Amino acid sequence: MVVDAHAHVVVPGLGAEVAWDERGQVVRYGGREIRAALREFSDLDRIIEEQDRAGVDVVVLAPWVNLCGVEVERQNEALAGMVGERVAALGTVDLDQPEQLVDLMRDGRLSGVEIPAAPGGDYLGHERFRDFWAAAEEARALVFVHPSTHGFGLPVLEEHYMWNTVGNPVETTVTAAHMVGAGIMDDFPELRVLLAHGGGVLPSLRGRLAHEQTIHPPGRDVLGAIGRFYVDTVVHDTDVLRGLVDFFGAERVLLGSDYPFDMGVERPAEIVRALGLAAEEESAVLGANALRLLGREVAA
Repeated sequence: MVVDAHAHVVVPGLGAEVAWDERGQVVRYGGREIRAALREFSDLDRIIEEQDRAGVDVVVLAPWVNLCGVEVERQNEALAGMVGERVAALGTVDLDQPEQLVDLMRDGRLSGVEIPAAPGGDYLGHERFRDFWAAAEEARALVFVHPSTHGFGLPVLEEHYMWNTVGNPVETTVTAAHMVGAGIMDDFPELRVLLAHGGGVLPSLRGRLAHEQTIHPPGRDVLGAIGRFYVDTVVHDTDVLRGLVDFFGAERVLLGSDYPFDMGVERPAEIVRALGLAAEEESAVLGANALRLLGREVAA
């Protein structure tokens, strides 16, 4: 079973207009034209056709990160309406209203939520989010953390597409490190937090982050805390992906494509199969891990 745990969809009528023209697909949003979404972004039937071509059995659709927190009730109802045998979905909530997450999980159609890495400019270890994390742990929600930066205001990142290639994974790294430093992963050890794009550069910085806790209180177990995250496979390099499996364990790595974007992976299972993992580990990464976190039955 192949499950794509990192894919996006635009619910119509929320301020993002999706259309096709002679140059391809265009998303008009906030006065801008965005052409980075190369495959179908809105029509569910066509999305499923794309998944068939990609060799994906089940796709987990989450909001385009720009629309997280927009018209929460309406958007979640639309996302829930997409759920079926081939589709699971993550919703959206206002992180300052954790009761929305409780209600969403009680409803049972959505399997969790996608949240931006820095909602309102605050990173996810901020005290204002503790009630949200408590609710997420209690409800056993899958929380998918996705970057939304456009370069941290650094002009150099506007060159060479670096706001995306560098800025996005760095934002994920900053917020995950902030969560570790603030004790979120220690205080809520049963959290199910999936980090986009292989966790950014968090795994590579684990030694520095751990060393810092040998010189400053409270002396947290940084490696243990980082190891409680889940990460996806959207890293575009087999050596990098092998390192993620080695550090996190195959049970905490989930297949992802970042569909439908240009920095995504058209056939996401191929990089996993190229690793030559043991059959049980390969099956876990390709889909069993995602099915478990989604609360779906894992085939024997």
